[in-house]
Amino acid sequence: MQDFHVTRAQALLEHAHEIVTPEQVQDAVRKVADVLNERFQAPGAGFPLVLGVMGGAVVFTGTLLPQLAFPLEFDYIHVSRYGDDDRGGQVVWKVIPRQNVAGRTIVVLDDILDEGETLAHVKQRLLDMGAAEVIIAVFADKDIGRSKPIVADITGLTLPNAFVVGFGMDVYGYWRNLPGLWSISPQDLTPMDAEPEYPIPDAKPS
Repeated sequence: MQDFHVTRAQALLEHAHEIVTPEQVQDAVRKVADVLNERFQAPGAGFPLVLGVMGGAVVFTGTLLPQLAFPLEFDYIHVSRYGDDDRGGQVVWKVIPRQNVAGRTIVVLDDILDEGETLAHVKQRLLDMGAAEVIIAVFADKDIGRSKPIVADITGLTLPNAFVVGFGMDVYGYWRNLPGLWSISPQDLTPMDAEPEYPIPDAKPS
């Protein structure tokens, strides 16, 4: 089974091409850090609660946090979307904020703003829980050619409407560990030849 996954993962990169270099990735993270530092280093800016959206944002969050030069509290959330992607499906919260969000300024960190349905739900849920302000900061915003139900407040870079992996983003559970971003060829986005024991795919083509 392990050989199956190694072979499958390697095959997915055979026709892929790098669209963002590791250096450009780091520049994008610094861009987000600079905006947040300018906001929260100002006198009276407050003590924000920073929430990383697992699991795609884990690499972005881990890279960004050491670059933030202001006092903050950190936690994470985990949400999944099931059903019809084009209509948003059902958003299920696997992990809700463990800290009290009422009256707080919340910074939500996510890897990519794709269709936007899940992040729109997350923002509204936090506001319904009493958050004073919710700031959405994403590593990347995908240009899907149509309007989205939410606009990120802070964006590191904009991506073309392609299936992209790397820096926390995956294809069928693979290649979150790539330091740059790679576009996967549509011809390779086909169903598995066999049902794997792991990983459970949590990303699929848009």
